[in-house]
Amino acid sequence: MTQERWRRITEWPLIIASILFLAAYAWQVIGDLSGPADVAAESVLWITWAAFVVDYVANLILVERGRRWRWFSTHLFDAAIVILPMLRPLRILRLVTLLAVLQRTAGHALRGRISVYAGGAAALLVFVAALAVLDAERDAPGSTITTFGDAVWWAFVTITTVGYGDVTPVTAVGRAIAVGLMVGGIALLGVVTATIASWIVERVGEHDEERDAATVGHIRSLEAKVDRLQETLDRLAA
Repeated sequence: MTQERWRRITEWPLIIASILFLAAYAWQVIGDLSGPADVAAESVLWITWAAFVVDYVANLILVERGRRWRWFSTHLFDAAIVILPMLRPLRILRLVTLLAVLQRTAGHALRGRISVYAGGAAALLVFVAALAVLDAERDAPGSTITTFGDAVWWAFVTITTVGYGDVTPVTAVGRAIAVGLMVGGIALLGVVTATIASWIVERVGEHDEERDAATVGHIRSLEAKVDRLQETLDRLAA
């Protein structure tokens, strides 16, 4: 089996596993679970994490022998997810596989794919960051992020780099999440700006093409009239 075939076979199972991971993690964090419910949510997290481990190992085995080290060096984030399963904020970032679905539903237009990708990435990033920071901050001494509403508000003002400062993370993990979220927000802003610039250039190009086409059509019309006039003069001269 080739690596490409493995990816096609496992694409949807991994997306389903990611959705289950997100649901279980959200249930665990927002519900502040304990007892059997927490065990059930943790079990789902471990099972889906095992699916990610199997996918990583299979890809590492199936990649061409001469390219195996290069593949490993360019997939260090996936390796970190496999090696450090206990870091919840790190594990939750595996949910970016959901963006593959958004890309496919956008069609073949490049701008359409970028727009859907950016919108989906922003929504997912805010939700995931809110869950992760609440998980890290809720029980910390002096924390101002103690509810999911606080966490969502913080995520929105952070990803937009507004930063009102009314709620801020106090733990090292929470601040690391904030840094990642700010970088993600700047990157998404760059994508949106590039998309708008691309749209403007495209519209200007379409206008120039229409103008050029009209000019060519006008010249051809004049040429046809000149030809008919020449034919008339030739007949009169004869």
